[in-house]
Amino acid sequence: MSFLRAAGDKEVKPGQALRVELDGRLIALVRTADGRLFAVDDTCTHEQESLSDGFVEEGWIECPRHGAQFDLESGRALTLPALEKLGTYEVKVEIGEIMVNIT
Repeated sequence: MSFLRAAGDKEVKPGQALRVELDGRLIALVRTADGRLFAVDDTCTHEQESLSDGFVEEGWIECPRHGAQFDLESGRALTLPALEKLGTYEVKVEIGEIMVNIT
């Protein structure tokens, strides 16, 4: 597995998302209010909108344009208008750095 440094651990606050680019791919780093950390594709599968600007709730993120919600663990679209799932990526924290495996 090839993990890439995505951000410092303190850059992603609880209940927020941070947009990063890793190897040409836009990724949303998302930390839920309870501290769980996720990495998903940043672009909504319904329309080209950054999910990092959306609303983060326990276990899901909502697209700011049309309100489609996605499960952070599986990437599954939870509500319309989105039908396709997001890509999800393994994430870990090492020595204060968020690392993401995009392979």
